[in-house]
Amino acid sequence: MDEKKHSPIESAGSPGKVYLVGGGPGDPELLTLKAVRLLGGADAVVYDNLVSAAVLAHAGKQAELLYVGKKAGNHTLPQIDINQLLVDLGRQGKQVVRLKGGDPYIFGRGGEEAETLHAAGIPFEVVPGVTSACGAAAYAGIPLTHRDHAQSCLFVTGHLKDETCNLDWPTLARPGQTLVIYMGLTSLGQICSQLIAHGMPADTPIACIRRATLPDQRTLIGTLTDLPGRVASVGFKPPALLIVGGVVTLHDRLDWFSAQFSAQIVAD
Repeated sequence: MDEKKHSPIESAGSPGKVYLVGGGPGDPELLTLKAVRLLGGADAVVYDNLVSAAVLAHAGKQAELLYVGKKAGNHTLPQIDINQLLVDLGRQGKQVVRLKGGDPYIFGRGGEEAETLHAAGIPFEVVPGVTSACGAAAYAGIPLTHRDHAQSCLFVTGHLKDETCNLDWPTLARPGQTLVIYMGLTSLGQICSQLIAHGMPADTPIACIRRATLPDQRTLIGTLTDLPGRVASVGFKPPALLIVGGVVTLHDRLDWFSAQFSAQIVAD
């Protein structure tokens, strides 16, 4: 019996639908098969600043490409307007891929967009992606968990909705865990000083990984004491991800990726 095949996307003439798709951390080979299929058949692709050109290249020629990226202090569209855009496109009967860097439900505001679509009666699906934490850690040679170093892992954001960095510092400073901080580069000094103030040893290793999984990925390793100065000296700019904890010490031995591109890695 022939195996049933999936169409590239919903058939023509069907009601509009929005797919919240994780585009992964940058390397297009980390896209899921479903993400590639949906991109190829979409009428519209609404994409973020962190979506790489190589990932976007999987969109079909028929797709309208709509950039709604956000950078620090510079939002092409406020989130409320992005939510409304997805509703409007769905009501026009279009098959829409809302393409996000990483995973839609891990600091990607996918939950807010899904709530809006549900309230408006627009059908939607969520397609998970390789989150930036997993991609950055793997390509930097830093296991997020390891029996000798960390029995748990926390994902937090260094950039809250009210523009502050007021986090649960006592919880974040606990021993025996890995701490992954999204969007923490601009608050790096405050993050390091607060972790120390709440009991984390000053010599705790910390990594800053910029443009993770891409050929020009750069990784800086330091401690809570010296990394802010090292980052400032090389002029790192977002996007970057921070990893704190004993697992960072494995970077020198397990960094398989940068050796492949060492000739291409240059300072910005």
